[in-house]
Amino acid sequence: MTATSLAERAFITRETLRAIEQGTGSPRLDSVMSVLIVLGIADTVVAAADPYTSEAGRVRIDAILESGGEV
Repeated sequence: MTATSLAERAFITRETLRAIEQGTGSPRLDSVMSVLIVLGIADTVVAAADPYTSEAGRVRIDAILESGGEV
């Protein structure tokens, strides 16, 4: 798929897609999610951001909750 096609399918401009690709500017979250959905990897990225999917994340969150904190 070309970058132009990806941008069109995600309903964003080619400039916004370029910013997402290069990590520049401040693209809106919905624009980033649109690209991930078109690429078919949105679920994978969301799951990877879940702190309970890593041992270190689970230990840290458990420590916060045990000390009376909130997540």
